[in-house]
Amino acid sequence: MSDALQPLCNSSDLAEGSHAVPFDIVYAGQTCRAFAVRFKGLPHAYLNRCTHVAMELDWQPNRIFDDSGQWLLCASHGAAYLPDTGQCAGGPCHGGLVKIELSENDGLVYWHAAYNLKPLTF
Repeated sequence: MSDALQPLCNSSDLAEGSHAVPFDIVYAGQTCRAFAVRFKGLPHAYLNRCTHVAMELDWQPNRIFDDSGQWLLCASHGAAYLPDTGQCAGGPCHGGLVKIELSENDGLVYWHAAYNLKPLTF
């Protein structure tokens, strides 16, 4: 396995449409919070920063999904994002969340540390 792959969590730690697993990354020279979630069976990860105002999305610790488990929701201003792409789906957001590449193998989820993080544009 490549040194660029960093173990994040057990696959079972990412429950469908439920709590996020937080982790730290270096983005633009700063240590920032990121989160991983599971949606439609696949793990997804993003920088925990709303595109409307650079604030973390959580409405409670590690709670980013809305009550339906279908949207990632910013607690501050209600910006909604698609969980599988990070694309803005409604509210005061601009573009999409910064996606972090993940992989899953043998019951573990890994994040790709060497992956070049870029804001999504739609």
